[in-house]
Amino acid sequence: MKITFPIPTLLTALFVAAVGRLTYDAEHMLPWRIGRPHRKAAMTALGTPRLTLAHSSKQWKPGGITLPEDDYRLLRGTRQHVVISTTAPPAALPASLQTARAAARAIAEEGDGLVVDPLAALSLPTCARCSGEPADFRMEDDWIGWRTDIQDQATCPPWNPAETRSCTCLSVTSRGLRRFALPEITLEGAACAHSLCAINLLRAVAGRLLADHLTFLRDNPGATTRTIDDRLHIDDRAHYLGPAAFEVRLTPCDGTVRRLKVGPAPGNDLTMCLKVAPPSDFPGTTNDWLCTTRSRHLTPAA
Repeated sequence: MKITFPIPTLLTALFVAAVGRLTYDAEHMLPWRIGRPHRKAAMTALGTPRLTLAHSSKQWKPGGITLPEDDYRLLRGTRQHVVISTTAPPAALPASLQTARAAARAIAEEGDGLVVDPLAALSLPTCARCSGEPADFRMEDDWIGWRTDIQDQATCPPWNPAETRSCTCLSVTSRGLRRFALPEITLEGAACAHSLCAINLLRAVAGRLLADHLTFLRDNPGATTRTIDDRLHIDDRAHYLGPAAFEVRLTPCDGTVRRLKVGPAPGNDLTMCLKVAPPSDFPGTTNDWLCTTRSRHLTPAA
């Protein structure tokens, strides 16, 4: 079976630099404060849709976004914020996103604040001793976040790592693949005791999907759709699950999820999500496949 999803003409992504105060105008300060790997790209893009800054004298409120308590504490100490946005065709990925995030890091460092990625619900370290935006793109550099939900905790049996087959209350969904013009991915029906294992498996799937997709966008810059197979072979080179190769089955979700601002886009302002599940010929449950009998479906990578 094949799965086809739309590729928008333009993608808009944003980051927030929450700061105590800025002693310089952000646009005039930025070219001289941004890290060298991205300075030239930022100077070229600044003032165009590829890099736009909006400075507000109000404290930024993370409405609807759940952040760690330490991040809330830092936010309470800020007084202003700058929204850094980039609007670019998908073929400009991931460089357009890296440039925008490098700008956000520079502004946050100048204003003694922090960078928040609202889509992934993550904050990024910014300080004189912290590394700036890396020159090379790696999904592992806080580009994807994860939302975990317990569907019905009342039916969940007492937590017992040795007996998880009867628990199916966990749902894990990615946060951030949509900014790369990809569907978000989700895994449902796992035991809540397996949350870390579920996230690691989804990280491996996201890494493979994203690597293939960026190659496709580079080779097909004008594409408006992409078709992939519903069986995805994962060579887990990032070792989220150990040095292993395995296969997953992808199916479109019953519903859809709102995506980041896109325009003009084919159809409405919705994008697919994809369910990640065991291959159809796997004989056990999701929990069997996920963690408890890994040796039956994970084989050493060549």
